[in-house]
Amino acid sequence: MQDAHVILNDITEECRPPSSLITRVSYFAVFDGHGGIRASKFAAQNLHQNLIRKFPKGDVISVEKTVKRCLLDTFKHTDEEFLKQASSQKPAWKDGSTATCVLAVDNTLYIANLGDSRAILCRYNEESQRHAALSLSKEHNPTQYEERMRIQKAGGNVRDGRVLGVLEVSRSIGDGQYKRCGVTSVPDIRRCQLTPNDRFILLACDGLFKVFTPDEAVNFILSCLEDEKIQSREGKPAVDARYEAACNRLANKAVQRGSADNVTVMLVRIEP
Repeated sequence: MQDAHVILNDITEECRPPSSLITRVSYFAVFDGHGGIRASKFAAQNLHQNLIRKFPKGDVISVEKTVKRCLLDTFKHTDEEFLKQASSQKPAWKDGSTATCVLAVDNTLYIANLGDSRAILCRYNEESQRHAALSLSKEHNPTQYEERMRIQKAGGNVRDGRVLGVLEVSRSIGDGQYKRCGVTSVPDIRRCQLTPNDRFILLACDGLFKVFTPDEAVNFILSCLEDEKIQSREGKPAVDARYEAACNRLANKAVQRGSADNVTVMLVRIEP
């Protein structure tokens, strides 16, 4: 198992944001390691710590611009720290990891992504009276035109859909031996304003999405959330028990469907 994940429901105190603009900060992340567990473990332990240190303090003109800059700096710094540690080993570590992070600043989500793990938002559409799966992240595969062009410009190449015929992702933390070939740790950052119609966020690695489409995953979760047979444990609200069961059932179903990869599933419930 080379995946790692982090759930921090409330890091407002640690971030010490300008109180007049921000009342709550939360952080959720999934890391899918490859070549070993060290990069994903390092990112899980350090990325949010760097984020907290770099989080905007005092008055800012634009929260959005400042938070995005903070995320870019955080990813760069975390990657540099890991590569420094990796290169000092004998032999040098070759581990790498995807990173899909959701930073919730009050009712605004900032999604920073490297690689092919995904963040999906379940939103109810009043017109169609159905729930929709909205993609919050952009995947980074070497076969995509912009990714391939960057890799080729740096002197690398894409063979069999992989960087140098080996690496499946074109952006990651770690992977020091591929950084000179155009693999970068600059995340794609997106912003999403939450609405009263939003139910949950699904974060998962590609092990899930190899056998589930986002719509299938969201509908599977919704069916679990409506299952009144799921028993709540002592002292635990029934809704929490259903979300926990949905996570376990979805991961198990992915394995049953033939996913041979690690499968990490995280659900973040959005309260109205």
